[in-house]
Amino acid sequence: MSLIKQLWIAIATVTLLALSGSLLVSTLNARQYLEQQLNIKNSDNASILSQAIQSRIESAPDSENDDIANIANIAVTTLEAQFNIGYYSQIRLVDPNEKEIANFRSDTAIENVPAWFLKWVSIKEHPGTAHVHAGWKQFGTLTVKSHSSYVYEALWKNTLQLLWWFLITAIIAGLFGSILLGRITAPLRTLVRHAQAIGERRFITTPEPRTAELRVVVRAMNALSDRVRQMLAEEAQRLENLRRQIHEDTVTGLLERRQFLNTFSSRLLAPDAPAQGALLILRIGRLIDLNRDLGRAATDKLLNTLAQALVGESGSGSTGGRLNGSDLAVLAPSAAGPELSSWAASVAARVYAIADEQTNADMLALAIAAVSFSRNDAVADILARLDSTLAQAELESNRGLKIEEHRDDAHPPRTQEQWRTILTTALTENSLQADLHPVRTIQCSLIHNEEIIDLSVDGTVFKVGDYLPWAARFGLVERMDYAAVQIALDHIKKGEGPVAVTISAQTLQDGHLITELMALLRANPDHVERLWMEVPEDAAMRHPAVFRAFCLAVKPFASKLGIKHAGPCFSALGDLHDLGLDYLKVDTSLLRDIDQNEGNQSFVRSLVMLAHTLGFVVIAEGIDRLEQERVLADLGFDGLAGPLVG
Repeated sequence: MSLIKQLWIAIATVTLLALSGSLLVSTLNARQYLEQQLNIKNSDNASILSQAIQSRIESAPDSENDDIANIANIAVTTLEAQFNIGYYSQIRLVDPNEKEIANFRSDTAIENVPAWFLKWVSIKEHPGTAHVHAGWKQFGTLTVKSHSSYVYEALWKNTLQLLWWFLITAIIAGLFGSILLGRITAPLRTLVRHAQAIGERRFITTPEPRTAELRVVVRAMNALSDRVRQMLAEEAQRLENLRRQIHEDTVTGLLERRQFLNTFSSRLLAPDAPAQGALLILRIGRLIDLNRDLGRAATDKLLNTLAQALVGESGSGSTGGRLNGSDLAVLAPSAAGPELSSWAASVAARVYAIADEQTNADMLALAIAAVSFSRNDAVADILARLDSTLAQAELESNRGLKIEEHRDDAHPPRTQEQWRTILTTALTENSLQADLHPVRTIQCSLIHNEEIIDLSVDGTVFKVGDYLPWAARFGLVERMDYAAVQIALDHIKKGEGPVAVTISAQTLQDGHLITELMALLRANPDHVERLWMEVPEDAAMRHPAVFRAFCLAVKPFASKLGIKHAGPCFSALGDLHDLGLDYLKVDTSLLRDIDQNEGNQSFVRSLVMLAHTLGFVVIAEGIDRLEQERVLADLGFDGLAGPLVG
């Protein structure tokens, strides 16, 4: 039982005891008072009646005063008259020898008073007595008892009034107590939420309450959260420094050759990667002469400026790398097709402008080559075409630019309207089909099934990367994510185990669709616990505010939340400590040659340790070789995903 309920029970019990005690004491006091007044009235009535009889006797003729019979007759007549007009239960007159002269009785029923009340507040009535004299002699003894029904009725009415007042008081006290208790327990509720957040691995801080006892606890919990936050920030920064040492070229800040090629290979194999992309290389000639003429520091600065220009002109999602001392490359997934020529020309113009600003035209030879590729191409073939194109650019001039377009014959091109029709038809007719790819623990038990939705059009199967750019152009990504969640819930209802579905950046930013998604989860309370929702790392880090709002909105439904393709932005991993995430999928680019790369092993081991500190289940993506699986198990991974996992 909660503390709040216990407080309410205690307050209600104390209030009930206080009111019951007050009601009991008030009723008994009223009974005692009315009982005394009734007895006084009986005594007074007896005295008054005796005086009345004596006055009648004295006013009678002398001849009748001495006649006992006449005196008795006068007494009886007087008592009868008084009994008829009074409110008596009994008037009795006896002579000195206890012989009854008159006895008038009346039994009046007590109405409107419950029998249990009559029994509980039984009144002890004492009759009033008085002596009647005839002259100097005692004629008799008079006993008078008034009716007690009016006393019971008055006492019952008084008790009801007290009860009503007590009830009104109790209601007012309850309302006031609710307000007061709410104010008193508000810090306690905040403390409970704080404790729950820590239990969910969300290390938040809360304002210190005014209550001294709670202030100490909240201060200690805030200190704990601050220490954990600082520890995570330091560990994340250490990881970032380690990543730069292992993966980045110190001069340009671009990826070193091995990691760049790993990233390139992983994008070619990822089902949600764009179907086409572009690869551009910049070769800086006469680098030795440049070092001699400008000096090492100036040359390094120039290389860094050129590298940043390459990536900056390539848009979001691009990745840069330094293949060797003089070759800088950039991978741009969104620059294929008709955009290839304009993109390459824009990059070349920017590079040439920087060269003109910092060197003389004759000092620096710049050759640029760009090629397009499709997901079906091999890395070796793409690099061979790029080398051939670069050689042609070097032969043309001191600043040659050569572009080779490459057509993907596997998927004949479709017009914009054809893609619009394909996508809208699939959404309208609910014809999207999902393939479920198992994600398993190191011990081979199922963690969840990863949902990948492909489109089948006239016998041609389009991967996510084929149609997703078009869906983004038409503003249909949000609807496709909603449909994917519906399909995942359908699979869960069929008993196919937990299902993981990807939520895109566009959906995170669409407040209306998030509201619809919450309504869908609310309508399936028995299945949402087996729904796993994951957001790509770049989407989560580019839109931290909406990602945070999404996590806090989904968490009450007990759905699992995670980040996929994690790795490039691990410096921000420490910022996820207060979101209550459940799992992390490490990007393939970090794991492709993990069994042969000791530097990557060191980095990934630290990454896994930090993720475990945050309470994440850590899953490796893109596992396609048995050697990888063995090394990843030693590095502490909890689960595996990829072609090898089936």
